[in-house]
Amino acid sequence: KISHQIIKYSQIKIKSKMQFSTALSLIATLSGVSAFVSQPPRHASVSALSSARAELETLAKDLNPVIGFYDPLKLAEYDLYGESEESVIGFLRQSEIKHGRVAMAAFVGFCVQSNVHWPWPMTSAGDAFPATSLAPEAQWDTIPLAAKLQIIGFVGLLEIYDETGGFGQKDHYMRGGQPGKFPTKEPFVENFHPVPFNLYDPFNFHKNKSEEAKKSGLVTEINNGRLAMLGIFGFVSADKIPGSVPALGAIARGYDGEIMAPFSDDEVKATLGSAILVLSVVSALIGGKQASERNASAAPLAASTGSLEKETLDYDAAARLAWDGSGDFETFNTKYYEETSAMTAAKWAKSQAGLKK
Repeated sequence: KISHQIIKYSQIKIKSKMQFSTALSLIATLSGVSAFVSQPPRHASVSALSSARAELETLAKDLNPVIGFYDPLKLAEYDLYGESEESVIGFLRQSEIKHGRVAMAAFVGFCVQSNVHWPWPMTSAGDAFPATSLAPEAQWDTIPLAAKLQIIGFVGLLEIYDETGGFGQKDHYMRGGQPGKFPTKEPFVENFHPVPFNLYDPFNFHKNKSEEAKKSGLVTEINNGRLAMLGIFGFVSADKIPGSVPALGAIARGYDGEIMAPFSDDEVKATLGSAILVLSVVSALIGGKQASERNASAAPLAASTGSLEKETLDYDAAARLAWDGSGDFETFNTKYYEETSAMTAAKWAKSQAGLKK
């Protein structure tokens, strides 16, 4: 039913909700992990390896001169899917920068959602934004499923654009590229659609900064991101577990939902049902097209020999007959089975008639 809902709510105006920060962090993690699969393993040279490790240790001292480089789990040396140490260091740095940025956005969003109620309608139907009396996590739960899917879908597109390096605009962070550098809008504008601003530095404030200033800014960003990760988990913990963060006890709203579940059980069922429905229809259409092509190529031979053509079921027609536009998967599945069964029976009857002749 979600396909129908997506069409119905296609004009929804989206505003970020706090619990989505958890989902976004999960997406960021998964997209980073996917890099191990999509990129072929390479082994770095000794000089490149030494450079990556030296840069990491230098950055660690800049971030915290007291502790310096601290890696008790030896993550930088871990052999992940046969990747070189240089690639692993690139992956870890990208992950920290990305999660820090997500956490900073989440921390600010949490504060805004707790105190500001947007006056305009949230949906084209005129539904209002959730009240600030609800915890930000509960506010996320109240928005329509179509809105959640639009938010997650948009972030997914950003992840794809980043992981592909802006369609080859920059090297991957596991292949010598700069961790944390998001590609500019130019390739997207040239190939797809105009975009007014870049995601990073939309007003070009940092364009003409010196390399020294950029390095200093990176140190500040990573440290702020680390603090924000602690801060957002403090907020979420205080809402979910009363008394777990005494300093926030006076402002905690309380939340009895599932922090790590961006969708309810009904929404999960609706989403899975919709996915199965879409795959079934697409599969049927592809199968029908292939069957039609096979029949068309075999028709001249059958006509010249006068032999009985072994027909292939027209799955395309079966899918069209079964689809009633309601979006209900069970109904479609039942009707599709009935249509294909009828076609099978007709094919069998025709073949028997041909044998009798």
